[in-house]
Amino acid sequence: MNDAYLRARALRQAATEVGVLLIVNDRCDLAMAVEADGVHLGQEDLPIAYARRLLGPGKIIGLSTHTVAQVHEAVTTQPDYIGFGPIFRTATKADHDAVVGLEGLRAVRALTTLPIFAIGGITVDSVGEVMAAGADGVAVISAILKAPDLGSAIRNFQQSLSTPDRQDP
Repeated sequence: MNDAYLRARALRQAATEVGVLLIVNDRCDLAMAVEADGVHLGQEDLPIAYARRLLGPGKIIGLSTHTVAQVHEAVTTQPDYIGFGPIFRTATKADHDAVVGLEGLRAVRALTTLPIFAIGGITVDSVGEVMAAGADGVAVISAILKAPDLGSAIRNFQQSLSTPDRQDP
């Protein structure tokens, strides 16, 4: 069996056991095969309309955006949410788009009511300012996967996201 499929199937089972959503990156076929809750698409991936036809109306579809023009386009194509960034410099992707910063996040927040998940170089210490700049949530890779204690890193992010003293922009 395909390695990606086996890993996705294991993640589907784990997500179900703990009651969280499973969103597959880039691959509608894999999302369908493991009955994921949705897919997250990049700018070069399958267009939203085709993904929606494949997955159906009940599945979540997200879209990566990096510029004001891409956010305007997303408003037209109507994904369920957008990822926006990189907010800060990140080592996860060597060829990432230009850093947009907190000002870029504030600017696109004014352009859409779609939920925005900020991505790129976000640490537990920067979550508050990212949320205050207009993000509805954050997508984090390195700050969790490179942490010495994975569970502790996840709990720290969960706590920082649920802190009631966040200020709205």
